[in-house]
Amino acid sequence: MEWLISARGAAARLRRSALLIAAALALPVAAQAQDTSRDPLKLAVGAPQNWENQPAALGQQAGIFKKHGLVLDLLFTQGSGETMQAVIAGSVDIGTGVGTYGSMGAFSKGAPVRAIGNATTGAHDLYWYVRADSPIRSLKDAAGKTIAFSTVGSSTNVIVLGLMKETGVALKPTATGSPGNTLTAVMSGQIDIGWSSPPLGVEALDEGKIGLIARGSDVASLRDQTVRVIIANANALAQKKDAIKRFMAAYNETLDWMYADDKALQLYAEAVKVPFAIAKRSRDEFYPKDNLRPNRLSGVDAAMADAIALKFLAAPLGKEQLGEFFQYQLPPTP
Repeated sequence: MEWLISARGAAARLRRSALLIAAALALPVAAQAQDTSRDPLKLAVGAPQNWENQPAALGQQAGIFKKHGLVLDLLFTQGSGETMQAVIAGSVDIGTGVGTYGSMGAFSKGAPVRAIGNATTGAHDLYWYVRADSPIRSLKDAAGKTIAFSTVGSSTNVIVLGLMKETGVALKPTATGSPGNTLTAVMSGQIDIGWSSPPLGVEALDEGKIGLIARGSDVASLRDQTVRVIIANANALAQKKDAIKRFMAAYNETLDWMYADDKALQLYAEAVKVPFAIAKRSRDEFYPKDNLRPNRLSGVDAAMADAIALKFLAAPLGKEQLGEFFQYQLPPTP
């Protein structure tokens, strides 16, 4: 029951911080004031500054979820570990951007989580960096140094372990939370190697304040894997099946709009407080649309093998277990 205890704690932290983070992302007050009696859905969203995690907030601003008869109650977290704990506790119905290995591991231990869609395939967006004055120029130089990831069970946690395995270099993985917190820790000398994802850090890279030394895509086994999923609480999925199916349809429609209309990029740039050009570069260079398709599922067998090697799973999930865990709510691409 350890997961339940930690889940309750995470949920309490989410409730305390939700209003502040929502204000920071400039969510429209009108959307929060709408009548939520019709199929309200509560969401936890990890790393809300990331483009991949924008469909819920942007789709609500654009009226797409309203068109599908939904109002979303959004809570924002430091990473996918916290997001998953909120889903497990039942304080939210859905979590987005959750590490596949961590959610599989929780499911295998009896946690009420189900994967209802792909959040990200591959790890093209995530990168690791050092301060410009650091003597570290590659991971080969970094034996014994601290390397950041967001939260335990997150995809950044998985990638750090994978980088260590691929390079054979012993590092000290350290949970640092969000990219913003991580950047502060790196620049103040508390952490040797930080992690980030666009748009945060892109300007600092351009200005030479930090240097990129590794990417998530350096872990070969992750390049075609579904590394983050959209998850639902099992009870919520059973009780709100129709609403969750409509949520996924609206999510998919929002994703199409996010790649077709510069208005989406403008809203995103304003929300995360970066220039439009940085927002556009972040989307076009780091987030291929095909990697974010919610009905994409790739590399499940390889994901299980890696999850076992990295001790997220004790044994492979059987066919029936996989069928119970993966309950995608959109039809696959023909």
